[in-house]
Amino acid sequence: MKTIIQVRGLTKAYGQLPAVDHVSLSVKAGTVFGLLGANGAGKSTTIECILGTKKADSGEISILSLDPQKDRRHLFQRVGVQFQECDYQPEIKVSELCEETVCLYKNPADWKKLCTQFGLANKTNSAVKSLSGGERQRLFIVLALIPNPQVVFLDELTTGLDTKARRDVWKILEELKNQGMTIFLTSHFMDEVEALCDEICIIKKGKIVFYGTIMQAIEKSGCEKFEDAYLALAGEEVDAE
Repeated sequence: MKTIIQVRGLTKAYGQLPAVDHVSLSVKAGTVFGLLGANGAGKSTTIECILGTKKADSGEISILSLDPQKDRRHLFQRVGVQFQECDYQPEIKVSELCEETVCLYKNPADWKKLCTQFGLANKTNSAVKSLSGGERQRLFIVLALIPNPQVVFLDELTTGLDTKARRDVWKILEELKNQGMTIFLTSHFMDEVEALCDEICIIKKGKIVFYGTIMQAIEKSGCEKFEDAYLALAGEEVDAE
């Protein structure tokens, strides 16, 4: 299986504070990879360095065999990114935002089809600011998929979604994975990680504390449930029952 993302010895510090400390990981084609950790663990910095939006202090990074710093223009056409918070013109409509995004790419996906897939077909003439939190979150996923990417980065993708909407998104992602798309995600929902991820990496204070499958995490922790295993491995306290 082809390696889509390769990271070796990634290090990034802010002044004297190390944010990412010698992180190495690899993501295979057509898999879902989860980068996990508490807030402030170094997840966002790791992703920003992988995408080339921040320059690593040291280490080697490649996406689709390209250097994210030197080959950003090429990568831009082949990588989708869903951010937690995005600033748009306050009155812009969903259709206008999608059409503007389509114009940036050579081989874009059909945005109307994506909106239908993600339950936004009846919202295309609505202003983005009028959408509920869950609708906005689904729109951000649509925008990330408009490039027709080979690999997509999803940050807390189902935050604000109700249970049915979350399950619907999981199903779509499973279909995209089966079509060969590589998915790199972060999530604080362990049921989501358990349902979607082929491999996970848990980081704590910028360092990897676990790397492997869900089952390996459960075995290593000695816990019965993955959520408890994550808490134990990440060094977050498990609430006493």
